[in-house]
Amino acid sequence: MSANSERTNPLDAYEMGTGCWAWGDPLAWGYGRDYGESDVRAAFDASLEVGIALFDTAELYGMGKSEALVGQFLRGEAQVQPSQPIYVATKFLPLPWRWTAGQVNAAIKRSLARIGRSHLDLYQIHWNQPPVPLERWVDALADALDEGLIRAAGVSNYNREQTIRAAHTLEQRGHVVTSNQLEYSLIARGIEFDGTMEACRERGIKIIAYSPLGMGLLTGKYTVEKPPPGMRGRKYRDLLPKLPPLIATLNEIAARHDKTSAQVALNWTICKGTLPIPGAKNAQQVRQNAAALGWRMTADEVAALDAASVGLQSK
Repeated sequence: MSANSERTNPLDAYEMGTGCWAWGDPLAWGYGRDYGESDVRAAFDASLEVGIALFDTAELYGMGKSEALVGQFLRGEAQVQPSQPIYVATKFLPLPWRWTAGQVNAAIKRSLARIGRSHLDLYQIHWNQPPVPLERWVDALADALDEGLIRAAGVSNYNREQTIRAAHTLEQRGHVVTSNQLEYSLIARGIEFDGTMEACRERGIKIIAYSPLGMGLLTGKYTVEKPPPGMRGRKYRDLLPKLPPLIATLNEIAARHDKTSAQVALNWTICKGTLPIPGAKNAQQVRQNAAALGWRMTADEVAALDAASVGLQSK
């Protein structure tokens, strides 16, 4: 086991975060149509009310609008006194025309301006984008750590080999990879089987689980007859007919704990040692997500969900 696995990770202080992809994003989520600024401001306040003080955004989300909204809420009149420091994570977008470490530095400064802070708590490379070697981006994170522009460095969508390379690159500079943000849910368990989760655990890298509710499929509200709209409906067309046994198991466990199937699905990701960041467009969704905190399923219940989800991995 690596010595890094014994280090203190700042993310260990947070059990759940609020994902801010939908904040300001009209294309993927319809911001400005079904919901708007007042709704996501209420989601921000509700997050603090229920003890969720980690917010995950990216320069990609709403092309900077999500970061700007987070910054606006941080600078606004405080509606709630948080029980722990507010932790803001954002990401660098490795676009095909971005080639140099200097572009990471420039992107960080633009994110800082939008969020309105002197440093970023966590800055992540959004994904690996060939032909630029990942070492170039990770080395730029080390530069930002040295300059004090960021407090922690992370990656996102990195597989086992890429995670190991990123960790080695930062170690050479005297730093560590704090997190790897990955899709992880009962219908997306690939990281358990391809060595990525193990590589993270060995190095003390916290897995931030995005789409922990399977883009809504684990809430139980979608069926073959009532598929999710748009892209999600097409993506999960073949999976929907196979879901009922898993949803039945979720519902059975939920009834025992007086919870919903979604809250059980989120609790499962926490039991697996990850930090879920379910998205929320409004205060009600935040409160529903937060009901996954403060309790734990039994080992037998976790195993039952593991068994029920075998063969249901989305592509």
